[in-house]
Amino acid sequence: MHGMLWLGRAVGLALIALVIFLSLTPHPPQATAWTESDKLGHLLAYATLMAWHAGVYPGRRSRWVWAVCFVLMGVMLEIVQGLGGVRHMELFDMVANTLGVIIGWTAFLAARRWARPAKA
Repeated sequence: MHGMLWLGRAVGLALIALVIFLSLTPHPPQATAWTESDKLGHLLAYATLMAWHAGVYPGRRSRWVWAVCFVLMGVMLEIVQGLGGVRHMELFDMVANTLGVIIGWTAFLAARRWARPAKA
């Protein structure tokens, strides 16, 4: 891999591992006392995953593959939570994960457009 690309991809894999761990651990950390704050956490986690991977893996096709994989990962992790007996499967967590993927991709596209030099 070229230059620091390997590092970006390694960080991306670490982010995926972190999301999987936090999704399956019996007592994940809570950012606030707000009972629905976990939805915001889901949204931010999946937005971060998508924006990061969209930046590290160029090409529209690879971004679509990552988006589909992250949506499926979010659904599957919720199902596994429901089977574990400690955590509960929640449809709204799946929605927050999916919205996070959409927001992350949109944020990546906006940042890329903003970072392009203006044409003279």
